[in-house]
Amino acid sequence: MGLAARLRARTGSLIVDNFFRAIANAGRLHPQARPERHQVEVLHDLAYRDTGLVAHRLDVYRPRESTGPLPVVLYMHGGGFRILSKDTHWLMGLAFARRGYLVLNINYRLAPAAPFPAALEDAAAAFEWTVHNVERLGGDPSRLVLAGESAGANLAAALAVATCFSRPEPFARRVFDAGVVPRAVVPACGIFQVSGVERFSRRRRLAPWVQDRLDEVSRAYLGRARLDEPRALDLADPLVLLEREEAPARALPPFFLSVGTADPLLDDTRRLAAALERRGVPVEARYYPREMHAFQALVFRRAARDCWQSTFAFLGRHGAV
Repeated sequence: MGLAARLRARTGSLIVDNFFRAIANAGRLHPQARPERHQVEVLHDLAYRDTGLVAHRLDVYRPRESTGPLPVVLYMHGGGFRILSKDTHWLMGLAFARRGYLVLNINYRLAPAAPFPAALEDAAAAFEWTVHNVERLGGDPSRLVLAGESAGANLAAALAVATCFSRPEPFARRVFDAGVVPRAVVPACGIFQVSGVERFSRRRRLAPWVQDRLDEVSRAYLGRARLDEPRALDLADPLVLLEREEAPARALPPFFLSVGTADPLLDDTRRLAAALERRGVPVEARYYPREMHAFQALVFRRAARDCWQSTFAFLGRHGAV
């Protein structure tokens, strides 16, 4: 990469990263962002791994006036595996809790300092912690939903794979051995194959700064992964695994997929929907005209509100309420 390209990539990274941080922080200033206004309480910074790292903490969002065990959402934030946190994604915790869910909104280690499979190892540890601890918080582990957007959608899909496929990775084996399959998976606007991101530019021309971001995500997350080993990237590329004919040991749960048609990652959602349909997995894919990446967070927009309503309706139909 030449000097001009490196400068463009570095400048683009700073602009994009700071934009998403600023949007999340600005949203907190709105009066409606206060959980107490929605009868939601928040327990901050519970440790799901005993490391002392901020990366291994989660926040619990739950309705104040709830009776009986609640359905549970394990939420994994986006940010290209490189940036953002549970604190920037408070809106997701609040949105699910308002509808009666107990939400575990997690941090995880970020690339490039902690490349694949670190983030997924952490998500797997949070899954185990949820299975063993959520009842004391008022949740029902038999009504568990895995959710996330963008990079978090990748983690949610990979975690769902680990609950149903008997895998050799130690962290995936522990997830499988927990014996809990989620009721549903809600991976929004996901990058479901982190390798080979040049594919996004083949179907339609992307702005150079967009392709730079995709290249950066792939480079940072895959890091030192052995790209030459067969199936070494299965859980970084859950889409590729699901496109194969390999049968799971347990039936895969239903998937609700949402993405905007202006999202550079659109094709991964289309491919994942097709792969799940071929497998006979219940799947609902919704495509929102002209909406951008992660539009689901822009709840002042009609498309975002429609998407949330469709999400909750889907979860209701599949017993995750």
